[in-house]
Amino acid sequence: MTKQKLVYILSGLGLYFIVTGLSFAGFSFFAKGNSSAQVVTSPVGVSPGVKPKYKVDPSVPRDQVCPLDGEMYTKQEKDIWDTRRPLAVMIENSEEARPQSGISRADIVYEALAEGWITRFMAVFYCNTPMENITVAPVRSARTYFVDWVSEYDALYNHVGGAGMCDDDTVDTRAKALCQIRQFGIKDMDQFGIGFPDCYRNPDRLDHPVATEHTMVCFSENLYKIASNRGWTNVDENGVSWDKNFTEWSFKDDPSAADLGTVTKVKLVFAPGYDKYDVMWQYDKATNSYKRFNGGVPHIDLENKQQLTAKNVVVQLTKLTGPVDEHGHLLYTTIGSGKALIFQDGKVVVGTWSKKSRVSRTMFYGPNGKQVSFTRGPIWIEVLPSEQQVTY
Repeated sequence: MTKQKLVYILSGLGLYFIVTGLSFAGFSFFAKGNSSAQVVTSPVGVSPGVKPKYKVDPSVPRDQVCPLDGEMYTKQEKDIWDTRRPLAVMIENSEEARPQSGISRADIVYEALAEGWITRFMAVFYCNTPMENITVAPVRSARTYFVDWVSEYDALYNHVGGAGMCDDDTVDTRAKALCQIRQFGIKDMDQFGIGFPDCYRNPDRLDHPVATEHTMVCFSENLYKIASNRGWTNVDENGVSWDKNFTEWSFKDDPSAADLGTVTKVKLVFAPGYDKYDVMWQYDKATNSYKRFNGGVPHIDLENKQQLTAKNVVVQLTKLTGPVDEHGHLLYTTIGSGKALIFQDGKVVVGTWSKKSRVSRTMFYGPNGKQVSFTRGPIWIEVLPSEQQVTY
């Protein structure tokens, strides 16, 4: 090879890397709204495809209680979650964006309406996440009522933008989620400040094309590493533990087969006429759990191809207001009290809920006024305005 050819080759390679770097920088800049206030984090060295770092020895006793849903885990797992705080992720439920990724691994899931009478989830991850890098998708924007719920956990809050900066006159003041996140000091993991490979748009996640807004993917271990770099571990930058004021719910073991009930179906209509967002929970006596159907079909997690299940399905009845502005934003009453229907063990408990302040835990009580004990395992909280929208 002549010296001249070598120079051409090296020059070509140099040009390639320069163009590639500029292209990526440009993509990151414009994908985040072209805002000078946004900061893109550097990669944290965790590959989305990384295999589980730890293996749980099946002989190790599962004697550690998850403080979120009462599920039993090993000390090895607890030693990991003790170094962290809960991670709450906004996940959308648009029909074309299904199936979602990672939601089956959440300890608690909140479901409520967003604009267009389409429901949205806030999945809270903590105990069931330490052993692998979980793919979570599609991540969407924040809403004010979810800010109130995330405050109960002093959790990391992962989302893609949200409703209303403080100076946005087009958004009702009560609906300005982004403004509230800043004012309340929420541990904000807005994707607009997180770049590839921690969060990125994957247009090929599903087997059919979808609009760009349905393509954001984030990864649990990457998010936890970013949080750690920001000083948000089990304690915050001021050394305050996330659970300093956290109130654990009460939990119980599965009852005997003879004590299981016969309430086998729970149907939820979030918005009449929008049947693709109707929910059916089918009770499975063999596993003492509820299988989720969405829009008349089994609701599957894309990552493990398993149907979503819950041990407890809570219907929290509260006032729904709106739309309140030109963007169609809705408001739920989250602080106060109201009626609740708690489905567990094939039975229904007709009770109440109460939340005293934004940072207080929402508590659930039975007809006798005593706190409800949840059956150990995943809990779904379905937020509806009327008992007429629930059939069982």
